[in-house]
Amino acid sequence: MVIRQERPEEFPEIHELVKTAFETAQVSSGDEQNFVNRLRESADYIPQLALVAEDAGRLIGHIMLTHTVIIGESELPILLLGPISVVLERRNAGVGSALIGESFRLARELGHQAVILVGDPGFYHRFGFRTAVSFGIRNANGIPDEYVLAVELTSGALAAVDGTITFSV
Repeated sequence: MVIRQERPEEFPEIHELVKTAFETAQVSSGDEQNFVNRLRESADYIPQLALVAEDAGRLIGHIMLTHTVIIGESELPILLLGPISVVLERRNAGVGSALIGESFRLARELGHQAVILVGDPGFYHRFGFRTAVSFGIRNANGIPDEYVLAVELTSGALAAVDGTITFSV
């Protein structure tokens, strides 16, 4: 398996990969594939942090980290992870973990300090995520606090946070 940056000519295939992956997900809005496209078209897109997992010439996974901010007394830049997609037959085989690990490594290299997401705490806790509210981050979207998770890529990056995140695109 190779993890690398997504390529523009793969965008239609990635769209289908994300759509298909979320058709069998425990929780889905049904719009994740379009959310990826909207993120990619936004000023928040970071091409170096939009990655695919490829095996034998086939795309088997995708992850995207994009810019967002926590609004408090000032704006605190943070990365949004989402969505992460793995084809059904390769789930629970380390593909998602490898995508997260590589995206975090690259994010640190680029100087990013923290990541936030909306997701399953049972899955994301193994990567160090904990509730965003425990860091002082509230969400303005009415999402239950247990599903809004954050992790520091740099120790102490979220130590003095008191602000709100809005998930929109």
